[in-house]
Amino acid sequence: MHTRRCRPDGCPRCPSPPLSDALLLRPGRLPYGEASDLQRRLHAARAAGQIPDVLLLLEHPSVFTIGRKGTPEEVLASPERLRALGVDVYETDRGGRVTYHGPGQVIGYPIVDLTSRGGDVVRFVRDLEKTLIRVVLRFGVPGEQVAGLSGVWVGQDKLAAIGVRVAENVTMHGFALNSAVDLSLFGEIIPCGIQDRGVTSLRALLGEEPPQDLLLAAITEEMARTFGWNYRAPKPSEDPLLR
Repeated sequence: MHTRRCRPDGCPRCPSPPLSDALLLRPGRLPYGEASDLQRRLHAARAAGQIPDVLLLLEHPSVFTIGRKGTPEEVLASPERLRALGVDVYETDRGGRVTYHGPGQVIGYPIVDLTSRGGDVVRFVRDLEKTLIRVVLRFGVPGEQVAGLSGVWVGQDKLAAIGVRVAENVTMHGFALNSAVDLSLFGEIIPCGIQDRGVTSLRALLGEEPPQDLLLAAITEEMARTFGWNYRAPKPSEDPLLR
């Protein structure tokens, strides 16, 4: 029996999961509140068995979000400063603390039924981390996992944040990968409640922004690899549930 921990880039001795249908939605830039409403509709439809797993890829206008473990005090900016920056603040039901979303960041919301994966939420988070490590490695960036911390790290700096919620064995929320995001805005919060580490982006690490089409393609391909997905077009009966 093969019992060693598998590498993030895969293991030839571990079988790939069987392919299952999935939907890929890319609505572009979507305000956080609208995206939350869309997630809830997709979550309800997935929990009811009306649609397969969904990968929702998008971008948000500038927003600070406060997770279940976060507090408003972790947003350091004053209300006046927030107005000047044009940044909204939302309290959300995802795990984790406070983070920033904005232009130049790829947001991924996988709506996944964990039944076939034993309902293992920790495994789901670790699999997201490994997936994103493979994604950034395609661009020459050696991301890694850090014991006791979620996300993808490069040295002392976080490159991708992860925060999820699971209800009825179906996931919501997901990951934020910093491509060319304005890193200065993380200075207006205590990112993820961590004060002794920093935040980075692919542009900061590479000296230029990676092509958006290549980055999105890498994410969709590596997510399909991890979860055994075969993306297909929505059926007519599913289309109203995806709006």
